[in-house]
This record gives sequence, C-alpha cells and structure tokens, in this order.
Amino acid sequence: MGSVASFNDSGRMFPHTRWSVVLAATQPGSPESAGALEALCHAYWHPLYAYVRRCGHSPHDAQDLTQEFFQRLLEKRWLEDVDREKGRLRTFLVLALKYFMANEWRRASAQKRGGNQFHVPLDTELAEKQCASDSQSSPDAVFDRQWSLALLNLTLNKLQSEFAAAGRSADYANLKSCLMAKHGAIDYAAIAQQLGVNAGAARVAVHRLRKRFRQLFREEISRTLADGSDLEGELRHLAAALAGEGK
Repeated sequence: MGSVASFNDSGRMFPHTRWSVVLAATQPGSPESAGALEALCHAYWHPLYAYVRRCGHSPHDAQDLTQEFFQRLLEKRWLEDVDREKGRLRTFLVLALKYFMANEWRRASAQKRGGNQFHVPLDTELAEKQCASDSQSSPDAVFDRQWSLALLNLTLNKLQSEFAAAGRSADYANLKSCLMAKHGAIDYAAIAQQLGVNAGAARVAVHRLRKRFRQLFREEISRTLADGSDLEGELRHLAAALAGEGK
C-alpha cells in the first residue's frame, strides 16, 4: 500500500470524505494515525457499541470489545483492504466488527493486558440509554439506527459550531427545537419573541436553519460514501432505519 501522500498525489484520496480519515489511520506510527483512529472512534463508536450489546455482551465487555476493535483495525491493517473506489464506511465497519467478534476477540482479549492500548473515553451511560430503546431489534437494525443517530449528532454539532462562530449561540439555542418539529407545530410568535424579531423574520430564520441542517446532514452522509455512491439511496436507508423499519 502506498503512503497517504502518494494517494494525494495520484488523486485517489477522498479529502472531502471520512475515507481520508480511514486512510490516515492506516499509517501506524505516523503523527496522523492516532488522531485519525481517535476521530473514527469518537464519531462512530456508538453504533458499533450498540451492535455488540445487542449481540448479548455485557456493558463492560461491550466497551472493552469496541475499544479493542478500533485498536485492531490499526494493528492488523484491515483498513488497507478497504475498496476506496466503492462501498460505504458504514458497511465496512460493521463487517469488520463481525469478523473481529468471530475470529479475533477472544485471542485479543487474552493478550491485551500489559500492552500499549488504544483508549478513548466513551459515554457509556448515554449509549446504554440508546440501547434500551432498541431492545427488540436485530443487531444489524440496531447498528443502522445508531449509525443514523451518530450522523445526526455530528450534523447538529456542526450546525451549532457554525452559529457559535457567527456569534449566534443564543439564536441556535432558541431555534434548535424547530429542527425536528412539524411545520404546523412551530410557534413562530414565541420564536419571534425569543429572537427579538417579527413573526416574518422568525419564519425566515427557521426556514434557513432547517435548510442548512438538511445540507449538512447530506454532507455528513456523503463523507461516509465513496465518490459516485448512491447518496439518495443511503438517505432512504438511513431514514428507514430511524423509522424502525427492517427490525
């Protein structure tokens, strides 16, 4: 496998996608690899943890297993086998996790003590609350739903950061409840009062917020896909996952 730089030089990397992070994580010992692996873990550990829990592992074992999985991604250089011209990061990660659970976990568990272990603090309390709501779903359905929620969370964080950068954190706090509300359920008069504008301006602000959210969500999904992938199909799949279809 060539270096990250050679992929850049040949134009084969996807700098606008999460695949660039995946490729950076394939370079053991490089300054970028640890940070890249940590970024992947922070962004996507919830759906992987949820999958492991739904397979019957205890919270402690699930956290341990998920942490070890990310470590083994790097150590075993599985990331080098990713077909970067196709595929979805979602599919690659869950298939790699299944392989790890079936073939690597027991051996890795027996050897892990005393080594230099990859570790990222994880919010298991939140993860357990989310897992409880998916207790009747299959592991794959749980993974897809939690993957969708992870992308939504990344989108909300990006949107909040944009408002903060513009000095409008208070506006975001007043408007964010409108993101998931139906149009008929939005109290524009109350929003206008909170923002200190008239009702017409409040409607415009809500419209712009929701439009920007949709743009960012599409961008976040596209970052998990290779160039030329079916973005609309992935949107439909994730929407169905959020709706609880395919249990």
